[in-house]
Amino acid sequence: MNTSAALQSDPELSLHQRIVNDIEGKILSGEWTPGQRIPFELELAAQYNCSRMTVNKAMTQLARSGLVERRKKSGSFVIQPHAQSAVLEIRDIKLEVESLGKPYRYELSERHRRKANPEDRDLLGLSAVGQVVAITGLHHAGDRVFCLEDRVINLSAVPEAAEEKFDRIAPGTWLLQQVPWSAAEHRIKAVEADEDVALALDIPAGAACLVVERRTSMNGVFVTHVRLTYLGSSHELIARFTPSQTGQI
Repeated sequence: MNTSAALQSDPELSLHQRIVNDIEGKILSGEWTPGQRIPFELELAAQYNCSRMTVNKAMTQLARSGLVERRKKSGSFVIQPHAQSAVLEIRDIKLEVESLGKPYRYELSERHRRKANPEDRDLLGLSAVGQVVAITGLHHAGDRVFCLEDRVINLSAVPEAAEEKFDRIAPGTWLLQQVPWSAAEHRIKAVEADEDVALALDIPAGAACLVVERRTSMNGVFVTHVRLTYLGSSHELIARFTPSQTGQI
């Protein structure tokens, strides 16, 4: 199956996600240049024959992605590119563990195929009929839990995931082999371990944890969202920067 072709004509994408994809494509292709005003919401609503609320949801998502800037009373504009940006690689967790000189093991805790719930639909831009595979698993480094993984996979983007059990291979490793992703978004935050996380990671409730949320897409269609929870005292993230033309040290 040609996954790329399937994404282009995916019937399960919500209308607001199709609007997001169209605008994102025009920005990334250079058709709409930095500083250019995007058509007003009423204009877009007429163009797509939808409600202004649907357009507003799409513009909110584009603003969160850092592609547009919304100015009160003036409209929305294509954002000027940042002079510097942090780059976080998508690394196989197995390689992270092995780089520490420890044996790696993956353990599947739960796997369910189900109809997308409201959170899934918001994260992956799915319609009410969208289907996902939801997976919870543990990554071990030696005799300790290294990371707790909670993931949902968009089955309209990767239908092959419906048949994969993920009991012998971690979903992240499997996806890296299956899908040539084209864009990724990272969100990083510090949290206190609730009872479920504390039990999974074998740490006290309330312990400091580092959570990395990542959403990947291919050709503007979201493929998967994953939440990786690490014990804060034993994990760090390193970002590499490139200097701007007028950069300073």
